[in-house]
Amino acid sequence: MLHIYNSLTRKKDPFIPLTPGHVRMYVCGMTVYDYCHLGHARVLVVFDVVYRYLQAQGFNVTYVRNITDIDDKIIQRAAQNHEPIEQLTERFIAAMHEDAQALNILPPTHEPRATQHIQPILHMIEQLLAKGHAYQASNQDIYYAVNSFKDYGKLSGRQLEDLRAGARVEPDEAKRDPLDFVLWKRAKPGEPSWDSPWGLGRPGWHIECSAMSGSYLGQHFDIHGGGQDLQFPHHENEIAQSEASHDCTYVNYWMHNGFVRVNEEKMSKSLGNFFTVREILARYQAEEVRYFILGSHYKSPLNYGDEQLEQARNALTRLYTALRGLDRQPPTTQSEQDQTQAYRQRFHAAMDDDFNTPEALAVLFELAHEINRVRSQDPAYAQYLAATLYQLGGILGLLTQDPQSYLQSGSGSDTIDASQIETLIAQRLQARADKDWPEADRIRDHLKTQGIILEDSGNTTTWRRL
Repeated sequence: MLHIYNSLTRKKDPFIPLTPGHVRMYVCGMTVYDYCHLGHARVLVVFDVVYRYLQAQGFNVTYVRNITDIDDKIIQRAAQNHEPIEQLTERFIAAMHEDAQALNILPPTHEPRATQHIQPILHMIEQLLAKGHAYQASNQDIYYAVNSFKDYGKLSGRQLEDLRAGARVEPDEAKRDPLDFVLWKRAKPGEPSWDSPWGLGRPGWHIECSAMSGSYLGQHFDIHGGGQDLQFPHHENEIAQSEASHDCTYVNYWMHNGFVRVNEEKMSKSLGNFFTVREILARYQAEEVRYFILGSHYKSPLNYGDEQLEQARNALTRLYTALRGLDRQPPTTQSEQDQTQAYRQRFHAAMDDDFNTPEALAVLFELAHEINRVRSQDPAYAQYLAATLYQLGGILGLLTQDPQSYLQSGSGSDTIDASQIETLIAQRLQARADKDWPEADRIRDHLKTQGIILEDSGNTTTWRRL
C-alpha cells in the first residue's frame, strides 16, 4: 500500500483517496517572469513522477498545476523590459512548456492561470469578509485576519507569538496585525487591474491558489504539493483562507520537495551559482538531468554539480548499454511475467514507500545486471528482463529513447559528429582487414581522445560517447 510523508501530520500516512479510484492533486506551478531554474525543474519532475506512479497504480488522477501570471515580480520585470505584461508572461509560459517537454514532463490535466480566475477569487474574498476572517483596511486593500483562524500554523508548526516577534509592517501597509496577508490589492497607476466590489485592484498571491484549486478539485481534495520554500507562508495561508471560507478540511496530504543546492551551497543569484534549465540542458541531455533529480529522495536536499551530472550520465549509459539490441515488447504470457515478478515487486515496494526513487532506480540496475549476465545464454529471458526494465523505467519517465541513439548522442560541446565517427570506423575496419594493426589502434585511440568508445563484435563495430 502506498504511504506518503504528510507534512501536515509529520509522518508517513497510508494513502487513502477521498473517492476510491480517483486522486485529485494540486501543485503550485511557476510565476512566469523569467526562465525556469533548477528548483523549478525539481518540482516539475518530482510531481510528474507522483502523477505517473498514481496512474500506473490504476488511479484516475486529476492533476492541476497552476500558472501565476500576475504579481509584483511580473509587473516589475515587465516595467524593466518596457514590454506589456501579457507579452512577458506569454513568452515565459512558452519557455516553461519547452523546458517541461524537454524533461519529459506529462502535461497536467488542468493548467489554470490566475488572471483567468478573477471571479472565483472575488467570490472567496467575499465569503471571508462575510464570515469575519477578512477586512478592508484604510488603504482599501483587503487583508486576511490571521488571528481569526485558530489553527494557523498547523502545517509549519509555528506559533503565532513566535511569528509576531519577527514580523513587521511595511510603510505602505495598513493591516491590523503584522501577520495578516493581502487578499486584494488596490490598483496603482499603470498597473493591471480588475473591477471588484472594493474598486479596481488585483489578487494577492495566496488567494489565487485557493480559488484555482477549488475551481477544479473541489473544496476538499487529496494531495497538495510544492517546494519546501512554499510550506510557510504560502501553503499555511492557503489552509487558513480555504478552511475559513469553506468550513471543511482543505487537503489531506501535503507533500514538499527539498531545496536545491549547488556544490553544497544554497542556489542564489547573489552567489553566482544560479542555473536555469536551459543553461544546464546546453551541457547535459534532458534525460540525464531528470535522472539526476530522481537519484535523490524528493524530500532530501538536492546537490547540483558537474560530478553529480556525470554520475547520472554514466548511470544512464549503463542502463541503455544493457538494453541495446533488445526491444520493448512486454511479456505476453503469465509464465513470462512470473519470471520478472520479483523485480516488479521490489520496484513497487520502493515507490510505495513515499516515492523512494533512489531505491526504485536500484531495481533498474538489478535488471540491467541480470540482462548482461544472461544475454548470450538465454536471449528469451534477457528479452523479458529488458521489457520489464523499459516498463519500470517508463514509470519514472526514463528510458524513453532508442538505446543506440542515446549512446551515440552527446552535449552541444562535442567536437566530432556522427558522420566523422562513421568515416573513421570504416577506415579502421579497412586497416583491420589489411592487418594494419598499428593504424587500427591509432584510429581507436584517436577516437577515444574525442570521447568515443569503440566496441568490436565479430566483423562489426559499434560506438558510443563517454
